[in-house]
Amino acid sequence: MRVALVGQPNSGKSTLFNALVGLRAVASNFPGTTVEILRGRAALAGKPVEIVDLPGIYSLAAQDPAERVARDFLLSEKPDLIINVIDASALPRSFTLTLELMELGIPMVVVLNMADEAEHKGIHIDKDKLEQTLGVPVVFTVASRGIGLRDLIAALAQARVPSPPRYSEFLEELLGKLGAAAQEKPHLRAFPARYAALTLLAEGGTWPEEVREELASRDPAELLADERFAVAGRIFREVAQVTRARVGIRERLDDVLMHPLLGYLFLVLALFLLFFLTFRVGSALEGLLMPSLESLATRWAEVLGESLAGRVLAGALDGLLAGIGIALPYLVPFFVLLALLEDVGYLPRVGFLLDGLMHRLGLHGKSVIPLLLGYGCSVPAVLATRILEDERDRFVSSVLAVLIPCAARTVVIFGLAGRFLGPGVALALYAGNLLVVAAGATLLARVFPAAGPGLILEIPPYRLPTLRTTLGKTWLRLRGFVKVAWPLLVLSSLVLALFQTLGWERVLNLLARPITWPLGLPPEAGVPLLFGILRKELALLLLGQALGTEDFAAALTPTQMLVFTVFTLFYIPCVATLAVLGREVGWRRTGLVLLATTGLALLLGAFARLLAWAAL
Repeated sequence: MRVALVGQPNSGKSTLFNALVGLRAVASNFPGTTVEILRGRAALAGKPVEIVDLPGIYSLAAQDPAERVARDFLLSEKPDLIINVIDASALPRSFTLTLELMELGIPMVVVLNMADEAEHKGIHIDKDKLEQTLGVPVVFTVASRGIGLRDLIAALAQARVPSPPRYSEFLEELLGKLGAAAQEKPHLRAFPARYAALTLLAEGGTWPEEVREELASRDPAELLADERFAVAGRIFREVAQVTRARVGIRERLDDVLMHPLLGYLFLVLALFLLFFLTFRVGSALEGLLMPSLESLATRWAEVLGESLAGRVLAGALDGLLAGIGIALPYLVPFFVLLALLEDVGYLPRVGFLLDGLMHRLGLHGKSVIPLLLGYGCSVPAVLATRILEDERDRFVSSVLAVLIPCAARTVVIFGLAGRFLGPGVALALYAGNLLVVAAGATLLARVFPAAGPGLILEIPPYRLPTLRTTLGKTWLRLRGFVKVAWPLLVLSSLVLALFQTLGWERVLNLLARPITWPLGLPPEAGVPLLFGILRKELALLLLGQALGTEDFAAALTPTQMLVFTVFTLFYIPCVATLAVLGREVGWRRTGLVLLATTGLALLLGAFARLLAWAAL
């Protein structure tokens, strides 16, 4: 049995998906597109079920890739059942998508999610009346807390094909006249008859003459939207009563957090706490782990001996232990805190606050979303630029997104500069990075003028994070390090140990001297920087192996540590990011980004060296 989850953005659809399938989900691109869908398997009511989480959409009308993927999946793969997830606190708007789904002739269950939020807003819904009106089972849930899941599972067996909604007499007559014409269109023959007529009406161009005359002065898209809003409003009035909403701490929080002045102060405070706590927790964990891991590495090196195989295996073990002792202590708290900010609902409010700033820098308001995602990973940040309609906006936002310090660069910042130069230096690097991004945005706006329109962003309600959801998001992000970066780290450490034993690393270090020499870095830093192109944290983790110690203060001067961190912060994006950039903006532009970021890193690294020299 195949079940499709369909809902508007911020309806809690993905939370419900995670509650049903846990972490057993596989992401894949829909054939012929770059839009991802999630598939998971679960045993519901003792039966195996494949659950497909489709992209969040407002309509099945094919306006953007996500909407086309959702529509094409429902029409081509024909799921056995649709679970329409609705934000119970925003019923009139949400019902418009429900009405479209009712046209498809597929069994449905309607889930009124975030029922607690609706109650908080004073919205009281008559479930029985709504079931009678829609003709399908209706279930109340609070997916984030697991409430209503049993009722949903029981309702799947009662799913029914809903009757299509009835619109005005004028529209119903038009659909009747378009029915036969729609079935003659090859691309509409596989559609249900009524949905095919609606699609033909929206497409226009090949209507029968009598329909063309009746719609001579009307926009069919506006007509359909008006009709659906009218029906959705009527259903809401029939099944819901609205009393005075409770004004509590959440509403008063927005008065402060989205205030035109106080909001920025709290944003600075939130970012400071994010990075400060990451450093404090990470440095404490590193201090606990490193002595034991170094002792273990020493004992294993003695056991393996001085043979070629022994040294290579000892190098691989060093890479494994470096991932545990240096990378994980900073990645785990960073991902946990980032998940908390997302789950609470603060990140969309950051986007709202920064919209005006984005336009002053010559960017589209939506560009703030990829930039925020960049603090987690550059790959999804570049992919998120797809939400921008204009090609110029997508390219500029992609370039700036790869300059944002991702989680891998966070390991370098805190594991080197933060640990040995102090948390103040680490925070100063983040502040300096923001200045560089702002300057880059201003420069790119002059080279590529004309920013797009303003930001339309849905602000979700504040939610209390659950431990399961927060840890689940943390693991999904950490999984990339465990499954990709860790094997790369072990393999790179093994190769580096082999090169060191055979004396070959001198050749690679020599090739990197045009970079390390002007920056005043030791020759041994060359190989780690080259491997850092695979994953940015490798630059730091392999640096310890190249220098023969994780106590970087004993092998590097403060200036060298600062310069190494600054260069790593800006130079060539990792291989995965380059691959995504090539696919999204083209390989020629990706080559320009590669050259520009490396040149910028050299320039800023030299400036950091000069600044440190002047300070000392």
